[in-house]
Amino acid sequence: MTAASVRRHGVERARTRFFQLCLAPSLAVLAVITLAPAVFLLVSSLTPLDLTRPETVGDFSRPLENFRLMLADGRLGNSVWVQAKLSFWTVLLQLLIGFGLALLLNSRDRMIEALRTVFLIPMVLPPIVVAIIWKVIYTPDISPMHWGLSVLGVTIPSLITDPDWALTAIIIADTWQWFPFTMLMTLAALQMMPQELIDAAKVDGASAWQMTWHVTLPFLRGVLLVAGLFRLIDSIKAFPLIFILTDGGPGSLTEVTNYYSFQQAFNFSLLGYSSAITVVLLAASIALSWVIIRAIGWGHRD
Repeated sequence: MTAASVRRHGVERARTRFFQLCLAPSLAVLAVITLAPAVFLLVSSLTPLDLTRPETVGDFSRPLENFRLMLADGRLGNSVWVQAKLSFWTVLLQLLIGFGLALLLNSRDRMIEALRTVFLIPMVLPPIVVAIIWKVIYTPDISPMHWGLSVLGVTIPSLITDPDWALTAIIIADTWQWFPFTMLMTLAALQMMPQELIDAAKVDGASAWQMTWHVTLPFLRGVLLVAGLFRLIDSIKAFPLIFILTDGGPGSLTEVTNYYSFQQAFNFSLLGYSSAITVVLLAASIALSWVIIRAIGWGHRD
């Protein structure tokens, strides 16, 4: 090995060591804020950890007891059903509305570009602010919506306290907040769509509907899948809207699994049981995402 090669090898090693040293603080912080809580969650799910009973800390005598209790928990089963309805409707509506608006706003016109920014406002607001906005809208005494309807002679109940409308009210608020996410992703993909595809469809005499169904949708399939998966995962983590608007009520009609887990931990101090619910919820989210990807066939050649 020549002197030049030795010197070059030494420089490369020094550079690699420098990059590792620069990366180490970030990895340490990441481990503290993500890996450590994840390990604690998994470990505590194997214990009957109860803050009112100190002796339950580190009790691994029955590691699967929490998971056995989950099978007999009817309220947990109800929360899963509520979660399924919430996730289905919010993801579906956000995809449809986002896709439709992206088609309408796919223009280089300056007025249209300014209008896009307006549609992004709900997404950039903090979730707690969105929850408070909809709390005002749904509260009859101070609601501009109820006032406007009363002027027209229409009277409706408070949606967030009505058993027939409480979950719908959450779905409307969540859809309003997050449809811009799907719209933005779809719009970005439309901006990159090859003009040759559009020109070829026009030459073949395709109508606007045929172009959308046979050209635009197949081109956007991957983008819509990614947007749907992101929104599905976020819908499973739903919390601020439910906490502010309904507190899981009326009764347990809007009590999703994530919120039920929160109640078990912070209302009843059952951290072990809450951790077990969260572990299963995380595993179910990963499994569901994998199933959807496989079912749609994303990443596989036709």
